[in-house]
Amino acid sequence: MIVRAQQQRLLLYAALLAALLAPQVLASESEEIRDLPNIVVVLADDMGWRDVSYHGSEIPTPSIDRIAKEGIELARFYAQPTCSPTRAALMTGKSPQRLGIESPIHKGAIVGLPLEETTLATLLANQGYQSLMVGKWHLGHHTPEQSPMARGFEYFYGFLNGGVGYWDHVHGGGYDWQRNGETVREEGYATHLLVADAIRVLADRDRAKPTFLYVAFSSPHLPNEAPPASIEQFAHIENENRRVHAAMVSELDIAIGRLLEALRAEGMEDNTIVLFASDNGGLNPGVYAGSAAGSMANFLSEWFDRPFFPPGLEFLAANALDGGSDNSPLPVGKGSVAEGGTRVPAAIWWPGHLERGVHEGFISASDVLPTLLEAIGAKEQIPPDLNGRSQWASLTGDGASSETPDYVVTGMFNEIAIYRPPWKLVDDGEVSLFHIYDDPYEQTDVSAQHPTLLSELQETLQGWPRPKVGGINFLNVLLDPDSFGGEEDRRPWADAAKANGAL
Repeated sequence: MIVRAQQQRLLLYAALLAALLAPQVLASESEEIRDLPNIVVVLADDMGWRDVSYHGSEIPTPSIDRIAKEGIELARFYAQPTCSPTRAALMTGKSPQRLGIESPIHKGAIVGLPLEETTLATLLANQGYQSLMVGKWHLGHHTPEQSPMARGFEYFYGFLNGGVGYWDHVHGGGYDWQRNGETVREEGYATHLLVADAIRVLADRDRAKPTFLYVAFSSPHLPNEAPPASIEQFAHIENENRRVHAAMVSELDIAIGRLLEALRAEGMEDNTIVLFASDNGGLNPGVYAGSAAGSMANFLSEWFDRPFFPPGLEFLAANALDGGSDNSPLPVGKGSVAEGGTRVPAAIWWPGHLERGVHEGFISASDVLPTLLEAIGAKEQIPPDLNGRSQWASLTGDGASSETPDYVVTGMFNEIAIYRPPWKLVDDGEVSLFHIYDDPYEQTDVSAQHPTLLSELQETLQGWPRPKVGGINFLNVLLDPDSFGGEEDRRPWADAAKANGAL
């Protein structure tokens, strides 16, 4: 009886001890989750180097300036020259050329970001994050398996293709506006709708988990559309394209300001990493100057009224003539491997953790994934097969920038370039070598002075994978282009994806 009583007392003590310890363990686990920083990645679309006021623009951008001035301005942040490749690099940490994505994914393409690739959203979800997305995807739209909801995001609101009308939300004849795979018909200006939803999902988030929010705005991508009151604020700008573009940038900046205010209101400001960047350089008529496409667009505009027919000619003209960005003093812009196409405004901000300043080291879109993983203490989870490298130590001042591997960019005009900072080799039919730190405007070809380096870079470039995104019939592109806005003449893109997935 005594032994049995002692056993019962021991069991009781054990149960009491377990009850006392269990809440502590749970609290510790919960505290560990809460201590993980939230992450907000904000991507602008086709924003030029001089489209932000901290680079001397006539367009006031106080919210973007705040991120750059209170955080760290990334003075040498390099994207790809066009949208889909940059987004592929951002989501995977890999060279988009390895992934078969060298150019914007056309609406007629049946492929996108390879399904076997693990995205930043998935990697963060594996660390306990809720991964949420609002905005432009442009990494596959043909089936639901290519959509954000199948690539690591538990929530998606926005559009799948490369651009929509800001008011009608149409891309290439199909309505392209959805929530979690279901078409939603909503009235309003795209920038307003996107930021309102981003603010809503922050308020509705699971507060027991850290949040990764990817907000990919469509602005200031074509078409040139903005609220009349915003355009009126820039009536002093003589050029109409630039005037409307300025209004679009202003609306974008106001939206980013609202997002930052939402972080403060939600008590998230001091524990959130905010990364801002443009997906490529800005579009302006200078991009197409001297090209066959630009010459044709100018010729047609002298003799005929727009819109041109067939629709492909109007699409060409819009891209060649309507862009209102300013990339100065960097040369050229969107679609080009010149610095104006690849070097973009960018900044990172984490109040109380990152000291304000200017980071002059080379950082690419492929570096974002590993950098963010190290920032949250998950350096060991960085996949080993990436092209990008974590630059977190250099951002925090705890070490020098990681050695930057070769970074390759491909343009829209049969040109390709390779960066081995501070060097850049450009092959646009002729081969040139630039020291971009000393010569950021690419004015002096120094290939003759560095023949060995030139040969090494050429050899590396020749061995670089350059597959193409398939599934495009170029006659269809001419007759049925990726127009931004316009009348609907087919089913919505979310509905089409579901139908294709059911086949």
